[in-house]
Amino acid sequence: MKKVLVIVGPTAVGKSDLSLALAKVFDGEIISGDSIQVYKGLDIGSGKVNEGQRKEVKHYMLDILSPKDTYSVYDFQKRARQHIEDITSRGKLPIVVGGTGLYIKALLYDYTFAPVDELDYSKYELMDNEELYQQLQEVDYASSACLHPNNRRRIVRALALADVNQKKSKTIEGQKKEILYDALIIGCTTDRSILYERINERVAKMFQEGLLEEVQSLLKQGVRFDDQSMQGIGYRQFKGYVEQEKTLEEVQMEIASASRKFAKRQYTWFNNQMHVQWFDPKEEYERIVEVIQAWYNS
Repeated sequence: MKKVLVIVGPTAVGKSDLSLALAKVFDGEIISGDSIQVYKGLDIGSGKVNEGQRKEVKHYMLDILSPKDTYSVYDFQKRARQHIEDITSRGKLPIVVGGTGLYIKALLYDYTFAPVDELDYSKYELMDNEELYQQLQEVDYASSACLHPNNRRRIVRALALADVNQKKSKTIEGQKKEILYDALIIGCTTDRSILYERINERVAKMFQEGLLEEVQSLLKQGVRFDDQSMQGIGYRQFKGYVEQEKTLEEVQMEIASASRKFAKRQYTWFNNQMHVQWFDPKEEYERIVEVIQAWYNS
């Protein structure tokens, strides 16, 4: 099986720096497993690597879509597997750096998903968010428990999948779960209090670097808060500010709070769903290299 190195962990834990360092050591190229970094113009809020870092190491799945486009686990799975084939064919190591757990699992295992263009969303166009969420709770409660009531796009997709008897929560459960790659999953972690402090600092830095201006620029281009691209943490929280219901300070606090809560959920998800070897990338870098070297040479 083809070897694939996977780096996972919450925001602000050091995944990007670690993946860049490891790519240089093991002659690798990086595939982003983030669901927001695929969008052009969503740079600061998504924590996208800069142009200088991309020149150092080749990156894929960044800036490939317009902010008005939709994107699904099916799309990610298809594109990422093509990149793995290409990277491997040139004798390099594919390194998938992720935040989206379902994307990583769908990539590594033999799961199949319905293409978005095969689903019918028309019957849900006139329903409001509350009605949609209530209906999803009735037809696929397990999926509803994983979605925010205002995440209209994903709720509608889950309902459309249920319509064709492919409930999102059952798609993975009902398949063989055979892994397709010789994958090593390295999880980045640190003391929870340190992580939360880093998250707060990172959010503050995002505002200093112009996150508000980035959001305003997107809105001027016609991007709306109900577009999929604006559903990510760091973007959707600005809706209240734009509608003059919240202060900028409140938005910053909400982004930091949502990031901390998401980090906690990520740890829980990966521990329950996948075999991850956890390390503190700042304190255990040499050990990480040793583990990867042993796996890579096996």
